[in-house]
Amino acid sequence: MSIKYDEYLAEHKHNVYKGFLWLVENLPDLFEEEYIVNDINHQISFEHDYSKSNADEYTAYDNYFYGNKSFEVVQEFNKAWLKHIHRNPHHWQYWVLIKDDPNEENICIDMDYNYIIEMICDWWSFSWKKGNLYEIFDWYEQRKQHILLSDNTRKTVEDILEKIRTKLDEEKETE
Repeated sequence: MSIKYDEYLAEHKHNVYKGFLWLVENLPDLFEEEYIVNDINHQISFEHDYSKSNADEYTAYDNYFYGNKSFEVVQEFNKAWLKHIHRNPHHWQYWVLIKDDPNEENICIDMDYNYIIEMICDWWSFSWKKGNLYEIFDWYEQRKQHILLSDNTRKTVEDILEKIRTKLDEEKETE
């Protein structure tokens, strides 16, 4: 077990939660009912990336990020990442149905709203780490053609990102 990886996990989870608290405080209209805030709060507080503590994810991630990136380490990391995205619905990849039939296209399923919020907070956590809350917008812009989302999910994601940007701009003007 790596102290560095444990520290990274703790910081990442903390930054995901900070992003969520910021949304609750600054964009309360995102949460129509109080129970939604409570549900997502519990989800982020107790479940976010919990599977990274499983041995079949933890060791591979630790070795990949804090060891050498040998062929074997990369292969084990790829397996762990695949397990992780299939265990954690806050990843967009969880919601892509890959079809067996060559005559059928893959399908993007609408994400549940609570997981959209968690996904955005997950993405945004790296902006919090770097101290640049605007970084998420460039990050998303660079990847949005690659990120497979249903039309409804993409609209929701982009609406929330626009609300975040607008609120950050308003805060910046009052400084």
